Amino acid sequence: MSHDEDHIASTKEKLVRMANQIATFFHSKPREEGITGVAEHINKFWEPRMRRQFFELLDGEPEDFDELVIAASAKIKRPLTAEQADKSLGYSKPAEAEGAIPPK
Repeated sequence: MSHDEDHIASTKEKLVRMANQIATFFHSKPREEGITGVAEHINKFWEPRMRRQFFELLDGEPEDFDELVIAASAKIKRPLTAEQADKSLGYSKPAEAEGAIPPK
């Protein structure tokens, strides 16, 4: 496995672990309050790129997630595209990459 593949794998594991830790806290609450709490926490504290990666994982391997995370996913804001996630943080492609400036 290359360094990049190791980094991607570790990022995925971290997102799953973080989401499951949030769920662990909210298991002490009534179920609906727990679902809402998990969703509110992720919506408030996770940037759009993290939420995009979260949904990529959830769409591919949901069994890694606590059931409360899966239930809360319906209330978590899903960024539509990677570009929208980046743009919401103020990142954009360089003009040359967008084709606005012809390459030399």
